[in-house]
Amino acid sequence: MAAESMSASASRSMSASASRSSPGGGTKRPLSGLQEKDQLSVFENAVVDEDAGDLTDSEESLFSGLEDSGSDSSDGDDDEEGEGDDDSGVEEKDVKKFSKRDVKMREVARKEEGESNGKLAGSDCSVRPEQTGLTPPGDEHEGDTSDEEDIRNTVGNIPMEWYQDYPHIGYDLDGKKIYKPIRNKDELDEFLDKMENPDYWRTIPDKMTGTEIRLTDEQIDLIHRIQKGQYGDVKFNPHEPSIDFFTHETMIHPVTNHPAHKRSFIPSLIEKEKVSKLVNAIKQGWIKPRKPRDDTPCYYDLWAQEDPNAILGRHKMHVPAPKLKLPGHEESYNPPPEYLLTEEERLAWEQQEPEERKLNFLPQKFTSLRAVPAFSRFIHERFERCLDLYLCPRQRKMRVNVDPEDLIPKLPKPKDLQPFPTTQALVYTGHTNLVRCISVSPSGQWLASGSDDCTIRFWEVSTGRCMRTIEMEGIVRSIAWNPNPVHCLVALTVDQSVVLVNPCLGDKLLYNATDQLIASFVKPEEESIQPVEWSAAEGDSFDKGLRLTIKHNKMVKQVTWHGKGDYLATVIPDNGNAQVLIHQLSKRRSQNPFRKNKGMVQCVLFHPIRPYFFVATQRYVRVYNLLKQELTKKLMANCKWVSSMAIHSGGDNVICGSYDSRLAWFDLDLSTKPYKVLRHHKRALRGVAFHKHYPLFASASDDGTVIVCHGMVYSDLLQNPLIVPVKLLRGHEITQDLGVLDVTFHPTQPWLFSSGADGTIRLYT
Repeated sequence: MAAESMSASASRSMSASASRSSPGGGTKRPLSGLQEKDQLSVFENAVVDEDAGDLTDSEESLFSGLEDSGSDSSDGDDDEEGEGDDDSGVEEKDVKKFSKRDVKMREVARKEEGESNGKLAGSDCSVRPEQTGLTPPGDEHEGDTSDEEDIRNTVGNIPMEWYQDYPHIGYDLDGKKIYKPIRNKDELDEFLDKMENPDYWRTIPDKMTGTEIRLTDEQIDLIHRIQKGQYGDVKFNPHEPSIDFFTHETMIHPVTNHPAHKRSFIPSLIEKEKVSKLVNAIKQGWIKPRKPRDDTPCYYDLWAQEDPNAILGRHKMHVPAPKLKLPGHEESYNPPPEYLLTEEERLAWEQQEPEERKLNFLPQKFTSLRAVPAFSRFIHERFERCLDLYLCPRQRKMRVNVDPEDLIPKLPKPKDLQPFPTTQALVYTGHTNLVRCISVSPSGQWLASGSDDCTIRFWEVSTGRCMRTIEMEGIVRSIAWNPNPVHCLVALTVDQSVVLVNPCLGDKLLYNATDQLIASFVKPEEESIQPVEWSAAEGDSFDKGLRLTIKHNKMVKQVTWHGKGDYLATVIPDNGNAQVLIHQLSKRRSQNPFRKNKGMVQCVLFHPIRPYFFVATQRYVRVYNLLKQELTKKLMANCKWVSSMAIHSGGDNVICGSYDSRLAWFDLDLSTKPYKVLRHHKRALRGVAFHKHYPLFASASDDGTVIVCHGMVYSDLLQNPLIVPVKLLRGHEITQDLGVLDVTFHPTQPWLFSSGADGTIRLYT
């Protein structure tokens, strides 16, 4: 009522001032509804335009309240004069007296004191609504049902735990502290309140103000609806009929008239990739076409379970109960004397456990059947018989009959894998002792061999003729032809030395250029300390073909060349931490690449393409990176003692032979464990070799045989190598319990050379 009286008085003052300011002093007739609305909008716009510089966009401004109240309380007689009258300026001055702070202070005071007379309280407000001649602004939060926080606490959206140790919980608009309740409820007060207060269940604490709020029935109903997963608004109908925005009739103009995108004219790459995947899946057999539906009627045999011979027969899976053991002579009432137990056997039978006794009763002898008493263990035996029937298995265990041939992988036929060596073509005879090592020149025209008769021989491959024989000072244990076709050099090991020999075979310009290259070496001014001693051959040694000698401290076991022909590596097994040495021919330098050797080194190899170095010990093969000077991989051979090693021309596959008659194939891209382990030989393996161009590898053993295998390595990394044994070659005789000692392939032809303990070298083509 107070608010209504205040608005009425404001309207009366506005009408009186309008009547006084009208020309002629007469009263005007009331405006029509349209004129009143237009006149009010003009007044509001004039006020807003004049004070536009002082207004903000907040909803709590005075003028938002004026607009709301002005639209609702335009009941009095308004003046029909325009914006140019003098008294309109008086009203605008009165409006300016209101400020944003005054209105907010009045709203806060009204909320705190609970006044209902509509008067705005505040110590700093001296202007009353009756004096302004305007309708006072209403409370804009009066009809707001949102869950906004109390406006009295202006602390902001911060955790209220920050005020745990303080007596207040925030600040009001005046900057004054909002103190907590004087007394906090303890557990006893909570219990009493729970027992006595009927509204305890609907009372919740307000952390922002420290007060308790009682939830209304509408709020509780809203909570229940949300908990049930229903809509919060009761009046909301989720099943309203949908509005058909589009018609089924084809119109002239499209809904959107955007031009077609460029990609709509280009085939989709995503669809192309999907189609390619589906095509690949169909080719691989992962996706199969649907079988045509069979509409022929299906009839079932109702009596199939009655036929014992049928698949669905009732007795097909029947397991008969275990039968009782037939009685023997010991169960007779008059058994033969040998079945009766003596006194010692009776004592031993009584001392045994019941499970350990051969007989579960003592044989007895009676004179006649009439003298046989009742069986004392009759009930016990019947109970055991019932257990046998009760615990009898009710289902027969199906045995899987597997054909052993199905377990063998399907390998291609050897005829489809030709060419490979099959027959013995030539035998190179001349050595008087076992031939330990052989090597073929890069051109494939010459063959070098080293033997225990302290000689090396150079053979012509095509004719088997011995071209040169050079006597050495000791046993030749390893020989290797320089892989660079520009150099005509052969490296061989003799006791504690590595000797470089120029065989002077083939092109005269070629081996003369090799001699000039060796002779052009100039010693450096400051010679560094080296682990070996280099010396050039002179006199008779030079005439025999010897060019350089590298003297070591102990016996040298193996020598191998780098692919470019300038570096060679040697293995000295009993030399401590210097078991492996690398020598450079052009600079005549030697170095020990390892500070410490883990295990006894058996053989070494250079990678044919990359700067990798393979070192085989008794159990492992270590792969080192020569550029980074670090260990790259460690291959586990899964054998007791590695004897030999060979690397594929591609560089990603390695084979190792061992003295426990195993051959391990390693795929370096696959794993550090062997991809395949072959146990075809019966005795120790002495040598293994890869062909440079054909997918072939061979292994030589002490059983006098050489096994040739087809080893196809695919460029596709997802496809594993194909290993197929194709030929078993015989010819060498076992001498001194030794068979074939070394094996190597021809560089261009699918031919195989082997050397044995019988002093011969054989060529298989």
